[in-house]
Order: sequence, then C-alpha cells, then structure tokens
Amino acid sequence: MSLSDSECSQAAEYKTLRMVSRDRLLYEMLQDSKVGGQRSSWKVLIMDKVTVKVMSHSCKMADITDQDVSLVEELFKRREPMPSMDVVYFMQPARENLVMLLSDMSGREPLYRKAYIYFSTPVPKDLVSHIKSDMSVMPRIGALREMNLEYFPIDTQAFTTDQENALYELFGAENTRKADACLNLMALRIASVFASLKEFPFVRYKKDSKEGDDDSKNSRDLIPKKLAEAVWKHITTYRTSIPKFPTTETCELLIVDRSIDQIAPIIHEWTYDAMCHDLLELEGNKYVHEIPSKSGGEPEQKEVLLEDNDVLWVELRHAHIAEASERLSEKMTNFVSKNKAAQLQQRDGSELSTRDIQKMVQALPQYNEQMEKLSIHVAVIAGKLNTLIRELDLRDLGQLEQDLVFGDAGTKEVITYLRSNQDGSTENKLRLLMIYCCVSPEKFEGDKAAKLMQLAKLTEEDMQSVTNMKLIEAADSRKTSKGTFSLKFDSAKKKNAERKDRAGDEEEGWALSRFYPKLEELIEQLAKGDLPKDEYQCMNSAGSSNESISGGGSKIPPTKPAQSTTAPHSMRSRRTAQWAKSRTSDDGYSSDSVLKTANTDYKKMGQRIFAFVIGGATRSELRVCHKLTTKFRREVVLGSTSLDDPPQYVKYDLDTADICEAEKPKVDLLLAEF
Repeated sequence: MSLSDSECSQAAEYKTLRMVSRDRLLYEMLQDSKVGGQRSSWKVLIMDKVTVKVMSHSCKMADITDQDVSLVEELFKRREPMPSMDVVYFMQPARENLVMLLSDMSGREPLYRKAYIYFSTPVPKDLVSHIKSDMSVMPRIGALREMNLEYFPIDTQAFTTDQENALYELFGAENTRKADACLNLMALRIASVFASLKEFPFVRYKKDSKEGDDDSKNSRDLIPKKLAEAVWKHITTYRTSIPKFPTTETCELLIVDRSIDQIAPIIHEWTYDAMCHDLLELEGNKYVHEIPSKSGGEPEQKEVLLEDNDVLWVELRHAHIAEASERLSEKMTNFVSKNKAAQLQQRDGSELSTRDIQKMVQALPQYNEQMEKLSIHVAVIAGKLNTLIRELDLRDLGQLEQDLVFGDAGTKEVITYLRSNQDGSTENKLRLLMIYCCVSPEKFEGDKAAKLMQLAKLTEEDMQSVTNMKLIEAADSRKTSKGTFSLKFDSAKKKNAERKDRAGDEEEGWALSRFYPKLEELIEQLAKGDLPKDEYQCMNSAGSSNESISGGGSKIPPTKPAQSTTAPHSMRSRRTAQWAKSRTSDDGYSSDSVLKTANTDYKKMGQRIFAFVIGGATRSELRVCHKLTTKFRREVVLGSTSLDDPPQYVKYDLDTADICEAEKPKVDLLLAEF
C-alpha cells in the first residue's frame, strides 16, 4: 500500500488527521480507481455500515462526486445492475461482506464492469484466498488493497473508535469475551490512525499499581495495559507490511482510561462548545431552532450544523460563554457599521437614490448570508443559553462545583445548596453529588448516602450513577474505613481538594473557568519529558522509552509557564486567552478565515502527541488539546471510544447495562446526503 503524493512530506504541507483521512479516501482510493492507466468514467461507490460512517466523518458529498462517483449505495441494500460502470467497494474485511461482493461480481452477468476493492483494515489470509479462488471474479478486479483506515475524525484534532458502550463492556460487565472483543476492535482502529499518518509512536499507558500480581491479571486495572499491548502488536506489523512506514519512533501515544478523571465528564464546563452540547438538545452537531414564518404563519424550523465549515463556530467554540457573547456583540455592531447594505437599509426609503438602491441590491445577498450566520450564534448564546443559565441558576451551582473541586467548599455548602434547591433539576443535583463523591468518598459510606439522597429528593435509581463510579475507579491501596467505597486521591489535601490551582493559566481571567481536566497535566508532562515512568509504562524498548521527542527528534526542554499575578476578573471581564484569539475579521466573515489559515498555523510543527481515553472523552479535554497544540507547537490529537456530554455520561448504569446512548446516525440518513 502506498500513500498519495499529497501526503508524502510533512515538510511541504502539514496536514491534520482529518485532512490526511480525506486525502486518502478521495485520492488514494477514489481517484486511483482507473482503467488502463486512464481516469475511470463515472463509477459507483459501495460501502457497509461502518465505512459509511468513516467516509461521512471525513468527506462531503461534493468531494466524492468530484472523483467521478455518480452513485453511493449501501452494500446490503438491493441494487440495480449497472454492467457498464465500474464500482469501488470500501468495506470491512468481514466474511459476510465478502460473500456479498462475490455475489455481485461473479457469474456470467455481474452487476458492474470492474471492481476496485478497498478494505478498511487488514484482510485475513483465508479471505484473500477465497477471493482468488473464484476464477470468474478475479479478471474483474481492478484493485485489491488494504486502506487501514477505520477511525472516525470528529474534529481536526480528534477521533473516536465509535464504541459508545465501551464503558459498560469494559468496566460494568463481567463478560470477558465481550470485553476482549471491545479492546481488540479498539486497538485495530487506533492502529489504523498511525497507519494512515505513517507514524510510529512511543506507546505509553497508565500502569496498574498491582501489575505483576497474578490475581489481578483480569481486573479492570489492566485495561490500559491490554489495549497498549494490542495496539503495539498491530503497529509493529506495519513496519513490514506498509511501504515506507517509519522504523524509529516519530510521535507519542498515551493510553489512559476514564478513571484518571471522573469529574471532567460531569462538571459544568463554561465554554460555548461545552454549554451547547450540555444544555441544548443537539443531534450530534445539528441544532434545530425556530425562525419566523415568511408567510406570517407558524414558526418554521431551521437546522444549523455547528461544525468546522462554520467560521464563527471554529473561532468561538472554545471561548468562555461570557467572552463569546461579548465578541459576538462586537461583531454584530462592527458588521452593521461597515456593511453598505445595512447602512442603506437603516435610512429612510425616500432618501435613497437610484445609485444607493443599486449598491444595496448588489450587497444584499452577501449581507443576508453574513447576517444569518451572526444571528444564529447571537440567538443561541444571548438567547437560548443565557436564558437556561438563569433559569437553572447555573452560576451558583457552577461556583459550588468548582469550589468543591479546589477544596474551598465542603459538606456544609453542599447541604445548604440541596436544602435551598429542593425543586431544582434532578440531573444537576445528581452531578453535584457525583463531584462531591469524588472529592469526599467517605461521605457516602453506610447510611450517609441514603441521607444525602433523601435531602436531594433523588431515587435509588438516580443514585446508581453515583455508586457506579466505584466500578470505573481503578484499584487503590488506600481504602476507606469501612471499605465500601474507595476513590484515588492525593494523600496530602487541603479541605479535600481534588485539584490544585494552576498559576499562570490564561483562562483565569474569566469567572467559572478555574477547572481543568487532569489530561491537560498529563499531556504537558509528556511534552516536557516529565511523565512519571513508574506510573506510565512504555511498550517500546527500554532504551527508547526514556526519550520524549520533538520535531527534530530530540528531547524537549521543560518550558516554564509564565506566572500571572492578575487576580480573577468578573464573568464579564475582557481578558482573552492567547491560544483562543480570533484569526478572523471583526465581522466574523472574512476570506482570511480560520479554515484558510489553518495550514499556516501548522508550519514548522513538532511531532504529534496522541492521548487516548478509554471510556469516553470530554469537550474540556478536546479544548485543552487545541490549547496545548499552540503552546507546544506540536499537534495534540485526542482519541477516545466516544465523545460524551454530561447528560449522556450521567445516565450510564454499569450494573444493569441500561446505558443511555447518544443518537447514532443511521446509515440511511448518511447515504441520503451521498
């Protein structure tokens, strides 16, 4: 297998994970489907359920049709014969898929003229032999290759393995076979990321404190190690199976599980992205809102995609909600003051000359498009989100949550809040108790949990989310007095503080931005070469495991963050984090957009850092990956089994397998676009 020329050199043009995925699918797979050395005429693209999702996370329909694809179909749907057209199969190397392929292409009258077959992962030898044994099919095969691309880019710097049940399958169930299958699939998909990028990583994982004890070999504590071993096994085979695959380490991979930080998935995060997915009823990245009807009837529903193609979304998504509101207000003011159509519309119609009207008509289409984009975000932030913040009294709750985490509040403040919010949101009270449980697990021993449950007016079913946290938490040698509940914390604490304030943090300028995920500290330690070796084991050779690489292959010297003596500002202060500053014009709609300047930002980047979280990552962890990319000039890529929002995470019931999953995109809906 060889990659396209567009990906052969990072030095010429740095490409993010999603860009590489897109290029490989479009150019290495679709464009290279040729007949007799010439570009093929219009062809059909056929995918299975998994590869449809792989394709949809990286490419748009317009991208695909530009590669002479006239029709996209699902493998197991009934399809019309098209014997005059070639076909590209992109599918998993599963036996049932192979049977369908051979059925399509065998016999005297195959469905298509010639088949170009691309598998998403390595193909077992017996399946290859099965294909070659069918003499009627072999002459009709134009290509038979392994793409090694079965991951799902959800961001320019993030991917998932699309395993939303991983938390239950690995931590809740006692089904060893299901757990092993889950880990094997996870490892295969993680490894395909490195196959696509042609990266050879140092594979590091969170070491179990009981490693070496035969009695704990099948415990949940060994999950990161098992995954690291499986990923390492796949990657070492790439050195011989993939041409030009590196023989020396080129990047870092850190594997941890959700037990490293159980607060990050449930605490209220105050950035625009996190609040949209926490408080609004989004379907993936789709937001549905009502607009006035042009005919004066009932309001109409309009769908908006909050994704990378929306320049304003890319600029504001990681900004604090108050900062995002202020910046949008400024953009709206600047836009109206600078736009000719807006200025002319504000004048009395009788004063408009013919030349004025002509200018307004010429500017109107662009004006309407820009105004619509601004209005959507203004309505979401200033309208919907800020209304919900007031109605749910989230500022007081958010302050209490962060005070608990940093040791500035305790039992008294929790009880006071619960007593004064008897009719408050069940979910918010439950999230507060889950944070309180992480900070003070001894408060949930014996009948203490029942008393808290009664005070919060929660049911036993609600409290199951709290007690399930002990299933996710890795083993700890330090037990509580009665041994009923144990979580890992530092031995030296001030008022049960679960986090320590970080001096010099850029986000300190905004209220309720004190919290940070623990993954941020781990990535910083890894980038500086300070990751504790007794806690994080490396799968590579002993000689190389002590090195942390930079763009030039040498160890990165520790970088001390700048100290800040600025006191925290109010929620409406005007401090902007350097890493999140806008690269767009004040009107939020410029040809010099974030998307068009992305490649410039990535020039002269050091080598990548990958952090994979088993059991679901959070939007705060995605945010810090973008932040640390700018800080260290190394692309930090977040990987996980899924990207979870608090409402979804809270409803996991590990004991009964009653898991509230996010809505999965249906294949029919994905194919509808194609």
